[in-house]
Amino acid sequence: MERTGRYLWGVPNKLLELLTNWSGWRFRTIRWLVTLVGLVVAGWLVIMPLDGIEQLIFGLLVFVFVLYIRSYAGSFITLLLVGVSVLMSTRYLYWRATETLNVTTLLDGVFSIGLLLAEVYAWVVLGLGFLQTIWPLRRHSEPLPADQALWPTVDVLIPTYNEPLEVVKASVLAAQVMDWPAGKLKIYLLDDGHREEFRSFASEAGVNYIAREDNVYAKAGNINNALKQAMGQYVVIFDCDHIPVRSFLTETMGGFLTDPKLALVQTPHHFFSADPFERNLGTFRKIPNEGALFYGLVQDGNDLWNSAYFCGSCAVLKRSALDEIGGIAIDTVTEDAHTSINLHAKGYNSAYLNTPLAGGLATESLSAHIKQRMRWARGMVQIFRIDNPFFKRGLSFMQRLCYANAILHFLYGFPRFFFMTSPLAYLFLEVHVIDAPAGMIAVFALPHLIMSSIANSRMQQQNRHSFWNEVYETTLAWYIMWPTLIALVSPKLGTFNVTAKGGRVEEEYFDWKISIPYVVLFILDLCGLIVGLARMFWWNTYEWDTAAMNVGWAIYNLVMIGATIAVALETKQVRNASRVRAAIPAGVVLPGRTISCFTQDFSIGGVSVELPEPTHLKRGDTLVLTLDRDGTAHAFPVEVVGVVDRSLRLRFTSMPVETERKLISATFSRANAWENWLEEVDLDHPLHGFRELLRFSELGFERLLSSAHKG
Repeated sequence: MERTGRYLWGVPNKLLELLTNWSGWRFRTIRWLVTLVGLVVAGWLVIMPLDGIEQLIFGLLVFVFVLYIRSYAGSFITLLLVGVSVLMSTRYLYWRATETLNVTTLLDGVFSIGLLLAEVYAWVVLGLGFLQTIWPLRRHSEPLPADQALWPTVDVLIPTYNEPLEVVKASVLAAQVMDWPAGKLKIYLLDDGHREEFRSFASEAGVNYIAREDNVYAKAGNINNALKQAMGQYVVIFDCDHIPVRSFLTETMGGFLTDPKLALVQTPHHFFSADPFERNLGTFRKIPNEGALFYGLVQDGNDLWNSAYFCGSCAVLKRSALDEIGGIAIDTVTEDAHTSINLHAKGYNSAYLNTPLAGGLATESLSAHIKQRMRWARGMVQIFRIDNPFFKRGLSFMQRLCYANAILHFLYGFPRFFFMTSPLAYLFLEVHVIDAPAGMIAVFALPHLIMSSIANSRMQQQNRHSFWNEVYETTLAWYIMWPTLIALVSPKLGTFNVTAKGGRVEEEYFDWKISIPYVVLFILDLCGLIVGLARMFWWNTYEWDTAAMNVGWAIYNLVMIGATIAVALETKQVRNASRVRAAIPAGVVLPGRTISCFTQDFSIGGVSVELPEPTHLKRGDTLVLTLDRDGTAHAFPVEVVGVVDRSLRLRFTSMPVETERKLISATFSRANAWENWLEEVDLDHPLHGFRELLRFSELGFERLLSSAHKG
């Protein structure tokens, strides 16, 4: 949370520590009095009546104050910025609810009340988000006893369904080389696809293979079936594309031995391949991906409130606690979060260790990405209907709020729809969605929008760039709107769908099918913009400012739609395996000598190395490559597939399972494999984020026109 920079005052930061850490009835009394006085003052500022000029001056004074303090470091300043943001947003919403509703006609009422409800939703999510992440715990791993005899037994479960064996192999082999006593670690390959090649691989690799007669309850049922045979004290679950580092268990298990009520340790889902946004926009490792905010900040915030929840993979669960709640939850398609609620309701603790200890594959196409998010959205709303955390016995107040925010997050489909269509209601139908002069709207809305942007930027920093949240929501809103509605009405409808991994995009193409909602919105906004200009200069000159405001709103929506359309052009991806940039000590073994070098990147299928000198190697040559693992060089057979100056591209050739295991250990399973992964990602700056948005929006319209021309 700390920014690089000066500290404004030492006293407020020290005072903040005293207020949050000191106990005793006198101090608690002072703390409650300070809180009460603060709430009274804030309430007065929220409802304080001001005319347009007075509100403008008030907003400018707050803005100048925020600009002055935002460059200073310290938790006190962050709390102050959050407080100002909540104050200005609440003041705006109070004004909207009391002075701007338009119910003159049914159409006016639908759009006016609909937009207000959308804004109330955004305000609630904003406030819950601040509360959830205001003080990330940032816990460290607990050490294990020196005597390994005291270490518990662990079962590793790797559920599969229809994934290719080449994707699954690496996860299984990496699990085998984790640092843990051999007699206390068992690996289970769970095959819901009933494939003979998986059975053969499990036998060759020396791991347990489990297949069941049916696929009831999908992944949850697969895991629960395996729990009938796996009897370890702890259970580790990896999605079959997640490759753990060797230190996964030694980093995560210590907490269980110091806290008898700890039932879950979750680690981030780290992806070494680009998701559709990163690949199609060229932002991989430059701009935080969609999951970076959740795994980089939200889960750490949840951890403070004992609300970090299970995410389906890269996690350790206490077996006895799982047995007590009846295993993995089966009533919803988000079995992971639902399982966490059940554990917390039984009084168990959870922990989040914000250290990437496994690497996996991101979704490979926009359509697959959307299907995955649709499943998550439907599942979280199913939890709301079936096992609502507000009424779940055993949860603390803050646990209820954290789970509620997780569920509410996936209900943004309808609010986003109103934000995107409200200006069109005026431009096409002359509906006054907000019954107030444009100038008054500006002096109330801008402080709310600017302060929330500054506060979010301060808190999210490296985990989410400004305006990207709107890009993600605009892309997904239409598609998650319907499954969440269906789940609200009938939570049992729908089926579990598996996210495809490990595929290729053979040719660049524009996904017209998935883009239909965006293209329709683009056409409507473009037409609305033309009509709006006519209203400004010919039809509605008596309310020029209102027409201009709605035209500006439509332009902003067009910019957002353009960025969304840019993602729909699926760029070519011909490699079966994603490459990871890393400099690992290596050696190219030639007749009579070995050339020492470093890798440039590696994948499951090959590696690139940079030689200190040119060689006479050519495409098709076979040789041996050595890779260093803890000071020991391991040899692997390779074939040269490309030579550019001193750079060699090498493909691994056929090797026995034992050699493959060593290869995974020397590459993906290195203890520091994912350290410093985000070094190239800049801290957020709102103006820079807006420039990014404009650039990708322009790219989107270029791609749309180009694809339409080709079509």
